[in-house]
Amino acid sequence: MRRARRAGIGDVLPLRRHDATLRGPEGDGFREPGFSKERRLEPQITVGLLTDQAGFPLMVRAFEGNRAETTTMVPVLQAFMTAHQLTGIVIVADAGMISETNWRAIEVLDCSFVLGARMNEVPYVVSKWRKDHPGEHIPDGHVFTQPRPASPPDKRRDHTYYYAHSAARARRTLHGIDEQVRKAKNAVAGKTAIKRDRFVKLTGATKTVNRALKNKARALAGIKAYVTNLDDPTPEHVIATSPALLNVEKSFRMAKSDPAARPVFHHVCHSIEAHLTIVFAALAVSRWIESTTGWSIRKLVKTARRYRKVTITAGERTITAADPLPDDLQTAVDLIHRTH
Repeated sequence: MRRARRAGIGDVLPLRRHDATLRGPEGDGFREPGFSKERRLEPQITVGLLTDQAGFPLMVRAFEGNRAETTTMVPVLQAFMTAHQLTGIVIVADAGMISETNWRAIEVLDCSFVLGARMNEVPYVVSKWRKDHPGEHIPDGHVFTQPRPASPPDKRRDHTYYYAHSAARARRTLHGIDEQVRKAKNAVAGKTAIKRDRFVKLTGATKTVNRALKNKARALAGIKAYVTNLDDPTPEHVIATSPALLNVEKSFRMAKSDPAARPVFHHVCHSIEAHLTIVFAALAVSRWIESTTGWSIRKLVKTARRYRKVTITAGERTITAADPLPDDLQTAVDLIHRTH
């Protein structure tokens, strides 16, 4: 694992995406209706944003609005690595960005990864622990390790899975499961209409509570899964990379609100890309200011906009008047000038 110094980044590249809604009645091959968390039907584009572990933006790229987010990850990585001639980086991403095709492509690029993993079934190591410790609760902070060595037909590197248990996460999850089961029972009893109830099982016209799914959900409560292909990984190192994704989420929230990435009112592809470039630059400046001053960009703008400097020319005399800055704002401004 080599540190990517040439581009001025760390050795961890979290990747996420978001949708930018565009105003317009019909799609045109680029602006297309697609998956929207806000359930919008108008055309949109999918935007891939690559950041370092601190959330500083490294690359942005636009894709068709009806393109699945899992297919945007590798093109962004390839473009960035080619532009900066990078090798041996480590990719960090959550489970929503990962498919088997993606992690195979990452390994083809000679990169390592730390990925959030989905759990379709209760892992063997967890089931074995419960069998060996009947009636006991999994200790808070306990990590299960499950190596998955590669065989020659796999054409992959060795993988290691970690399953980290959190008592606080388990309490929250179990409370949610109990609430969902209560709603499922009411729906089965005909007290409420069936909507998208997780634990309602429909067999023809028969409604029942899906006990098997409930039991599996309770068995997985509090467990978060990670998978990595790093050589000689440790659970501490792998699990410590996960909080970096919170910085990526923050960058997306900032891009949507502070630089106002959306809605996009352009219709031509190059105009849309120009808009994203401006937003990308504004986001980079904002993250730099935040890391330099310790102030959020919103707080800095809201505070600084109240202070004005006025220059008055009267004949041959020039008078400059300015409101004095409070000490904390002056310190922030000095930090920006000093490190500029």
